[in-house]
Amino acid sequence: MELGIIGLGKMGGNLALQCVDKGIHVVGKTRTPRPDLLTAGVNIEEGYGDFVGSLTPPRIIYLSLPAGATVDKVINELIPYLDEGDVIMDGGNSYYKDSIRRAAEVSEQKINFVDCGTSGGLEGARNGACFMIGGTDDAARLCEPLLTTLAVEGGYVHAGKAGSGHFVKLVHNGIEFGMLQAIGEGVELLKRSDFKINLHDIFQNWSHGSVIRGWLVELMAKGLDEIKDMRAVPSYIEDTGEVNWLVQEALDREIPIPVITQSVIELFRSRTKESDAYRAIAMIRHGFGGHPFGKDEAIATERRTSKIDDRRRAA
Repeated sequence: MELGIIGLGKMGGNLALQCVDKGIHVVGKTRTPRPDLLTAGVNIEEGYGDFVGSLTPPRIIYLSLPAGATVDKVINELIPYLDEGDVIMDGGNSYYKDSIRRAAEVSEQKINFVDCGTSGGLEGARNGACFMIGGTDDAARLCEPLLTTLAVEGGYVHAGKAGSGHFVKLVHNGIEFGMLQAIGEGVELLKRSDFKINLHDIFQNWSHGSVIRGWLVELMAKGLDEIKDMRAVPSYIEDTGEVNWLVQEALDREIPIPVITQSVIELFRSRTKESDAYRAIAMIRHGFGGHPFGKDEAIATERRTSKIDDRRRAA
């Protein structure tokens, strides 16, 4: 099996390392490779010609890029080097309607396009992720052996036609926001109670057999173990804005999603108000995705530019 990866940052780089571990021939394209990738023996090329030439048709090329215009730019630059039947797989958090449009455009070149919702954070990319893909049956058959190898057991699904993979991931992220908000509010209640409660011990306890056990609760325990004083964590939470799209989708379809909507509003509030609930959310987000603490202008910019569909309609 072979995989080409364009974008070798936190997620793409970890996916490349997992490929090496599992005997998958992986070729990466980046201008500034991570030293650990070179040490691990990842084949890295800078030009599209050498990158594509290092893979055997039908090629599967995974894009690990920020959502928005960068994805279109890379696809347009890449396509002239591809052959009929090759697969471009967008593994980022692109807006699902942008993915539907890209699939239609790419298919005119007789190239397959797969939108691949990728979950599991940095740990998942490194050791076994969760993939939810959208695309034709033929494209899914090409990708399935590779993705099931890189996924945890049961962590692969062909959700449906083009756009469905990114739509499913969008709903997933909305659920994630609601769960994070509930955990954060629980932390706030515990810290402001009349009891002298050891938060780390409580979350360790909840990680073992409780109804709410799960990875997010475990990451809260881990964060409390690593960061002894929560007051050192900024309340300000950045995000790339995907769940805002989900709230707008619900408004357009007149579907009530009060928990997810309120979790987005609380994220806005974190940028103006100090709270242990927001600090807890920031700690968990840092744990699963390496999200930065406090303000980050690059993420704020992505939040404003990552959804192409609306800008195309406005134009």
